[in-house]
Amino acid sequence: MTDTRHETRSTCCYCGVGCGVIIEHDGSRISGVRGDPEHPANFGRLCTKGATLHLSARPETRALHPELRLGRDAPRTRVGWDAALDHAADRFAAIIDAHGPDAVAFYISGQLLTEDYYAFNKLAKGLIGTNNVDTNSRLCMSSAVSAYKMTLGADAPPCAYEDIDHTDCLLIAGGNPAYAHPIVYRRIEDARRANPALKVIVIDPRRTDTASDADLHLPLLPGTDVWLFNAMLHVLLWEGHADDAFIRAHTEGFDALRRHVRDVTPAVAAEICGLRAEDIVTAAQWFGSAKAAMSMWCQGLNQSHHGTHNGTALIALHLATGQIGRPGAGPFSLTGQPNAMGGREVGGMANLLSGHRDLANPVHRAEVARLWGIDDVPAQPGLTAVELFEGVRSGQVKAIWIACTNPAHSMPDQALITEALQAAEFVVVQDACRSTETAAFADLLLPATTWGEKEGTVTNSERRITHVNAALPAPGEARADWRIACDFAHALAPRLGRDAMSLFPYDTVEQLFDEHAGTTRGRDLDITGLSYALLDRLGPQQWPFPAGADAGLARLYTERKFATPDGRARFVVPVTTTTAEKIDARFPLHLNTGRLRDQWHCMSRTGQVAQLYSHVDEPRIEVHADDLARRGLADGDLVRIRSRRGHIVLRAHASAAQRPGSAFVAMHWGRNTLSNSGANALTAGRTDPYSKQPELKHAAVQIARADLPHQALLLRTEASDEAAVSAALQRSEALAPLLARFAYAALSLAGRERPVLVLRIAHDTPIPDEWLADIDGICALDNPACLVYRDARRDITKRALIEDGLLTGIRLTGETAAAGWLRDVMTGRQPTTDLRRWLFAPLVTPPVATATRGRIVCNCLDVAEPDIARAIDAGADLVSLQHTLRCGTSCGSCVPELKRMLDARRQAA
Repeated sequence: MTDTRHETRSTCCYCGVGCGVIIEHDGSRISGVRGDPEHPANFGRLCTKGATLHLSARPETRALHPELRLGRDAPRTRVGWDAALDHAADRFAAIIDAHGPDAVAFYISGQLLTEDYYAFNKLAKGLIGTNNVDTNSRLCMSSAVSAYKMTLGADAPPCAYEDIDHTDCLLIAGGNPAYAHPIVYRRIEDARRANPALKVIVIDPRRTDTASDADLHLPLLPGTDVWLFNAMLHVLLWEGHADDAFIRAHTEGFDALRRHVRDVTPAVAAEICGLRAEDIVTAAQWFGSAKAAMSMWCQGLNQSHHGTHNGTALIALHLATGQIGRPGAGPFSLTGQPNAMGGREVGGMANLLSGHRDLANPVHRAEVARLWGIDDVPAQPGLTAVELFEGVRSGQVKAIWIACTNPAHSMPDQALITEALQAAEFVVVQDACRSTETAAFADLLLPATTWGEKEGTVTNSERRITHVNAALPAPGEARADWRIACDFAHALAPRLGRDAMSLFPYDTVEQLFDEHAGTTRGRDLDITGLSYALLDRLGPQQWPFPAGADAGLARLYTERKFATPDGRARFVVPVTTTTAEKIDARFPLHLNTGRLRDQWHCMSRTGQVAQLYSHVDEPRIEVHADDLARRGLADGDLVRIRSRRGHIVLRAHASAAQRPGSAFVAMHWGRNTLSNSGANALTAGRTDPYSKQPELKHAAVQIARADLPHQALLLRTEASDEAAVSAALQRSEALAPLLARFAYAALSLAGRERPVLVLRIAHDTPIPDEWLADIDGICALDNPACLVYRDARRDITKRALIEDGLLTGIRLTGETAAAGWLRDVMTGRQPTTDLRRWLFAPLVTPPVATATRGRIVCNCLDVAEPDIARAIDAGADLVSLQHTLRCGTSCGSCVPELKRMLDARRQAA
């Protein structure tokens, strides 16, 4: 028999670490994935999300052909590509003719490949003549970009991952890499084992797994980062840790900053930040006395209305001590998306142009116009993300093209986004998934290829470019994102009186890369020495990599010459404000948002993998136990969270990670999994004046009990693994539009190979029978073979389906006490022989001996929290846990939590 198994090198499509993966497939289906041992970003390691990528490569919710609706009240129907693009070209051309080019806009994504980005940027700025092209990278990295440019002169992270191996002091600010960048965190753990003297400082309002593993945790109040960094700089100067020679020879602006921080003593900052003054002093002393000090930061600094100055204040610590441009030293921003940096390289944002050029610079505009062979690039600045959707709502922007992103979930102030998408005259959504929250607003849905089907390049956090190869052909009628942009350009150009072939002559994606590389000649990111062939031969390479080079640069500024006109780095005097929105008597809690360990962004991919729900299985708000008790609430209660913009209902979870007066909601849950818009129904759109990045990290909120006495639970699976996976995804997609009917509804999965669909419902009035009938119909619980129980007086109804001796479906309404053990029965495939007569009993504990698991801590090897706790109680340490239960021996993402459990046991003892 012919062996049809193949392997294709690619990258992970989640965070900006840029892990290399090897895709296992047969040419038509992806069967597995493993880390690429030769890729320098991860050396074969993958996190729980990356290791399950193949399980998310499913066809059930894919967009496979274009769909068009001619009226907002009509459903979309299938059309051919020519008809779809002609219709889009007609609508765009008519709007441009009537209102000008700035009446249309493009909102694209850090998940696109660099070549996709380049095509869209050229389409908007080169063909149409508008700078209204922005990206969801505006939501995650733009403040870091502004900080780098303001201080060092260029959007160029100066460090490399290998610097982690050489640092003596690592300061992590506003990031939880144990969850958000697990492979980077594995490298930090390796460095600490190799160098026990390495000090790790974590600055975060929450006691995250990263913070709990640190040598020093500074749990500051939200928005006070600048005050902390200024106080640390005060200590560095007072105690003689400044590198005066470096400051004199290689920087400007130091005297003004020194005067600014003169009175920002640790005592002053401690009062504002909610910290101990001695801890601020310790952090500064460790940083200042280190031979090599390195910092990492992420969204906790960036997603602020002064995110740029958060970054410049942190970078000032490096400039004041000369801790930059050498092994183990420098400020390193961690990228949130797989190719946010590649998008910036090609100028795929409203204020940028190709090759790290600035739109505001007339010389740069002229250079790009010459490279593209056009008369000029428009000088009018484009609308950035928040401005863009405000413009759509006001009617300033009539048509919007959204590619590979989900603003109806990810943007702040979701009420505004909904109004904007409803007000738009024409909405195009280009996506691989047909059922994102944003797709519901699409007048035209265009099917795009996704991970495993695309060729191109990505650039990770350390400036390393990888050639991504396609393992599979495009499914159905899906097309590559760059091809869709080019095809639309060819349809639109004649309607604008332009020649499409002169601007878009591309037959292959490689031609786009070569043109992009040409635009970088002589720039700080010069990659004229790179080609697909070289990347395939030598592997991923860091920029700059100019023509004639043998290798890229691992770190920048080694010669102390910065990318400013005079070669000197800049100190910046930062603002002294805190959060944009203040807490008060009505909204007394600080709300923080962020990521979970095993989910990513809007869950359109990770949400298809049952085992990725095992660590956190339901949307929730994490609150300190004292704050719950003060309000008469308990762990597990449903609560209503209200901000000045909206409200949502979630289950409360008492968490020691929260300081009193604060709360946390993960960003992942939206209208496809909840009856509301999730965290971003609460957040505001206040932006940083330099980066235009919104303050997604903070809102002032109140919480109160949600009185929802009428509850229901549905659990549904199938007898075989493959049927269960397919049915769960199809039923989830069908149920999602019904969630908004309920005061609270949450949709998730449970189990592993044979997923169980889980629907939790709570409502303020009795749930109508017709609503239950709709759910039963979607989940095939209207089957005549179902067991049925009804108590009309107490408004209780229950239905159960048993197939081949296994419970495959159950719906409880009015009483759900048995929810926990029934789920374990279904995920564990336990026979119903002894349980059948108890299925409808209102019992919290199982009536007969059944295997109950509890929360899964180690997702890779399916190790549950109770098993770990019993081993710890018996005297196990980390090594013996890994040896006996094997938890923490695969991807390692659970190791910080294992350490936390061990520490808790030691403290209790």
